Amino acid sequence: MPRHGSASGGLRPRLGALFQRALRRTAEAPLTFGNAATLLVDGTAAFPAMLETIAGARRRVIFENYIIRDDDVGRRFARALAERARAGVEVFVLYDWLGCMRTGHAFWDELRRAGCHVRCFAPPSLRHPFRVLRRDHRKLVLADARVAIVGGLCIGNEWDDLGNGPPWRDTAVLLEGPIGHELDRSFARVWKRAGGGVIPPLQPAERGTPGTIPARVVDGPPAAARAYRLYQLIAALAEHSIYITGAYPLAPAPLRRALASAARAGVDVRLLAPGRSDIPIVNQAARARYGSLLRAGVRIYEWNGPMLHAKTVVADGTWALVGSSNLNPFSLFGCHELDVEIQDGAIAQQLERQFLADLENATEITLDAWPRRSRAQRFRERLAAALLWFPHRLYSG
Repeated sequence: MPRHGSASGGLRPRLGALFQRALRRTAEAPLTFGNAATLLVDGTAAFPAMLETIAGARRRVIFENYIIRDDDVGRRFARALAERARAGVEVFVLYDWLGCMRTGHAFWDELRRAGCHVRCFAPPSLRHPFRVLRRDHRKLVLADARVAIVGGLCIGNEWDDLGNGPPWRDTAVLLEGPIGHELDRSFARVWKRAGGGVIPPLQPAERGTPGTIPARVVDGPPAAARAYRLYQLIAALAEHSIYITGAYPLAPAPLRRALASAARAGVDVRLLAPGRSDIPIVNQAARARYGSLLRAGVRIYEWNGPMLHAKTVVADGTWALVGSSNLNPFSLFGCHELDVEIQDGAIAQQLERQFLADLENATEITLDAWPRRSRAQRFRERLAAALLWFPHRLYSG
């Protein structure tokens, strides 16, 4: 097992100012200091934390998600948001038109009647027909520009334990501190792009420094491809390990080559992907590209439980990325995404331990077994790759 970094070693201290400059220029955002962070594994941990964050807001609540369903979970959040709005708190709700196609107008109208500001991101328009290619895939709960939850979870029963089997596997992070102000500004930019007008920045109340963790907001318009550039940078600089959990891992060719290059250089590169997917064609197309990664030494695992929906990266046990960005061109180049970079050994090692624990419920795809998969499976992979060739090229450029 390769040696991993620690809080006093690894990427950040080893490269110092050079590495920090590279990260800042890649993410195009400042590193904020004095934050506290807590990992939240699955909806059973994340949803109670989200609801508590909403209930604790006194001035402003921001609630942004790609999917907000009109089901038990969605209605639970709607009641919490409506209660805050009736109490005089500013409540902003931003949902994506494509992700929320199944959620009826009555759901949003009820929130508006309670006093919430509600916007739909990029509905179809004859004046702007191509904007449907740009989606808001971000997931954010933010209270008073101070306490935030960022991750991969959408709002729906699939992510909760409602007696219908285990919830979808997903990860989020609870953050408290100055990074909340950066997230408040980040949301204001997307809200304005959705036609919601200008939201004045909310200056957080002075409540001391909640922690010591450096963290950075990674967002931006799709063309900026900041998460993609970070993947490339970390693939080039990691010394010991890169552990990626990806829900829809149809990585662009340059990124596959970067990960393969790191593996050939001796870095322990591992990818955890779904075994069963809610979008099977994407995972079948991804499997068509596994051969080159396996030959380079990348270790690939498929999750054996219900849908694996998390989007995380941890490198050298010191650097972590948690958020909404999927490892495919549609997400990296076609969507508004939101991730947070965390430079903290304790959080990174906790995420690393979670990754290794997840592998206990996964099956490794080995290079020896890969050529022996059935002809029917190979046909499905080639067909999926062919069907997705044009959209893959469209978003890859």
